[in-house]
Amino acid sequence: MSKHSRISAFVQSLEASSGSDLHPCYAGYFECFNRGDYYEAHDVLEHLWLECRDENHLYFKGLIQVAGAFVHLKKHYARPEHPTDGRRLHPASRLLALGVKNISPFGPLHMGLNVRAVCELCMDWKERIATFEYLINPWDPAGAPRLQLEKTQPQA
Repeated sequence: MSKHSRISAFVQSLEASSGSDLHPCYAGYFECFNRGDYYEAHDVLEHLWLECRDENHLYFKGLIQVAGAFVHLKKHYARPEHPTDGRRLHPASRLLALGVKNISPFGPLHMGLNVRAVCELCMDWKERIATFEYLINPWDPAGAPRLQLEKTQPQA
């Protein structure tokens, strides 16, 4: 099954099981991210981002960049000596900074996400990478970050 087919099938399953007011791709991003499936989180939200024609375009782009940073960290963790995967710490750091740049204008709270907390999380991970001078990856599955949506109150 191709990547596009796999993501489309996942999006359809999200649409069928969605019990929230959030777009299924947006909710699916957090589901994937919190499982450590950063590549899938990136792809699911990209599905929505490519269709986005409003001010959320940069917000979604920033969240995609955050997931992309953790793709790099996870791949580096799995194969730190690999010729390609062993050089992923600088790109991860750059993507964290770009993600913050794109989502920070939407804070402090946007679409149920505490944007300020996500920006702080990203800057903390960026600092961890720099502290080890881009030689040691601070990511591991046991300490993987989680992104939580806040419960929103129904509007009267």
